[in-house]
Amino acid sequence: MLGKKNRDMEVNLVITTMPVFMESYNKSIPASFPQASVKTLKRFQVVHPTLFKQNDEWSVDKHRKKLMDWLSSYREV
Repeated sequence: MLGKKNRDMEVNLVITTMPVFMESYNKSIPASFPQASVKTLKRFQVVHPTLFKQNDEWSVDKHRKKLMDWLSSYREV
């Protein structure tokens, strides 16, 4: 059991690209939550620039919860 926890923690801390993050995010959220798209993730980057040291660095640990909160209130204009 401890091995699975360590693997899950490693996955959460890994820095990845937007497409990989988006796929992982969309697979792991409840069906009732809004899905992420390239368009919404790019908008999230613009709205929250301090969360991104490099333009395309994403991690579950750093971005998932904030994105979930933001997407629930995001409305396309």
